[in-house]
Amino acid sequence: MKKYRTLLFDVDDTLLDFDAAEKFALRKLFEEQDFPLTTEVEYRYRKINTGLWMGFEEGKLTLDGVLNSRFSLLFKEYGLEKDGALLEKKYRSLLAESHQLMPGAFELISELQNHFDLYIVTNGVSETQHRRLSDSGLYPFFQDIFVSEETGFQKPLKGFFDYVFSRIPNFSTENCLIIGDSLSSDMKGGKNAGIDTCWFNPNLQSNLTDILPTYQIQKLDELYKVLDLGVLTK
Repeated sequence: MKKYRTLLFDVDDTLLDFDAAEKFALRKLFEEQDFPLTTEVEYRYRKINTGLWMGFEEGKLTLDGVLNSRFSLLFKEYGLEKDGALLEKKYRSLLAESHQLMPGAFELISELQNHFDLYIVTNGVSETQHRRLSDSGLYPFFQDIFVSEETGFQKPLKGFFDYVFSRIPNFSTENCLIIGDSLSSDMKGGKNAGIDTCWFNPNLQSNLTDILPTYQIQKLDELYKVLDLGVLTK
């Protein structure tokens, strides 16, 4: 069993339930806009949002380009002109209020911090991610928090990981593992950076890419076995 020392954790849909946070923020935002958030509208938002974030991960769009256009593009489909930057600001504030944990996340991180050096690696807005991690109670367990907005790069770009690695004392790629839910961001990023990867795949999605994670888990507590801490599994 390979021994790891440094663990890099993604945030959204790995440690924090982003889907729940997003649903809450969207519902409140659309209520304020007096516009019905139907299943179709929510689907169109997610379609637009996913496409923009993919562009960001590929380096084709800036973070501001993603955040300040997604709502204006959505409402434009329904014949309405909206200030995308203003709606983003309101949405971001609502999103920051939500910090629901993924099942088993707190127990896992509070235990692993006794055995490993833990770090956060996440794409997104710094203020929002720092607040959500703090409100969730996870913040004190991590030695540092790396957010794409602060690094100047985004996962999966190698520049993001170069930035992270240069700020971890006595870092070695041989002893590092990244854990996350995204094949295109976390797993591809880990591969680009030359470190082992663990794909958190709770819904057992099919992997239709050429990205092959080192490990795959369906539940967070399965990470104990990956890390040779199986004796701690409940």
